[in-house]
Amino acid sequence: MKLQEGIKTYIEARQAEGTPWEKGAQSLRSLYRHIGDVPLARICVNDVAPFLDGPMTAAATWYNKYCVLRQFFCYWKVRNEIYGLPLPPSRRFPVQTFVPHVFSRTELHRLLIAAGFTQRGMNSAIGAHTFRTLLLFLYGTGAGLSEAVQLERRDVDFRRRRVTLRSSLCRRVREIPIGPDLYDILLRYRRTHHLKNAMRAPQFFLTKDGSQIKAGTANKTFRRVRKKAGIARCDGAQYQPRIQDLRYTFAVHRLTAWFRHGADMGRMIPALSAYLGQSDLSVAERYLRLTPERFRAQLNKLSPKQGKRRWRDDAALMKFLDSL
Repeated sequence: MKLQEGIKTYIEARQAEGTPWEKGAQSLRSLYRHIGDVPLARICVNDVAPFLDGPMTAAATWYNKYCVLRQFFCYWKVRNEIYGLPLPPSRRFPVQTFVPHVFSRTELHRLLIAAGFTQRGMNSAIGAHTFRTLLLFLYGTGAGLSEAVQLERRDVDFRRRRVTLRSSLCRRVREIPIGPDLYDILLRYRRTHHLKNAMRAPQFFLTKDGSQIKAGTANKTFRRVRKKAGIARCDGAQYQPRIQDLRYTFAVHRLTAWFRHGADMGRMIPALSAYLGQSDLSVAERYLRLTPERFRAQLNKLSPKQGKRRWRDDAALMKFLDSL
């Protein structure tokens, strides 16, 4: 088997799992352009190393490309197309300095207004009402973008006021409750956009022509809406606010609201991790670091970083989560 065919087959297999996997596919296609359509079994370390060590390649980029290639070659090794991994020694994962953007409520309001203006044009694949509803869904549930665009109509249970989310990254399914405000928003969207003669896909959020919204299209649309809203980072960060940052915004806003209202944070932090589909309590650490400075000292006392317990191991907590 040659490289081009191997890449095509592998990408189709990854996408069949329900994940767009756009960046990984881009890295493999770049490898093909770099070394040509050679047989998989003839690829060696000397072919791959120059590709990884390209000019001006950041440490994080090198590591991400290396992980993609390792998965690709492992896939074909277990299928006996190759007998070893043609990869140089791995490097340590670089220290992450990226800090997500936490939107203020004023910025969220400006995003929703801007979505109404920018998405009215004929060239917009996603309608204004659809994109506004998608933004509110992401902020109101803390769902990942891939979970939202894969959400199907059957996954929204209006009778029980619950939504089923499917993660393409960890293949985990979780069911979460939704509040009355988000319930009303989703119900209005269903009544106005789920018309039988206009639906070409089973997803809940649809483009103007009734097909599934692609994650890449949603990202491009968000960048256009963000610029229209005049929202930008002024802290010297390399990346501007992303649509994925609505997940962090949801978590931080929940933590600070609970703290203001005197909630039992020892219970609410694990509950937040469970709601976001994270089984390890230590992952809540990233959200604690993003809370406002005036709350951080108190919240740090509750930090789960010291222990890596799993929330499923706490019987009392499981009973509490079932009552949410």
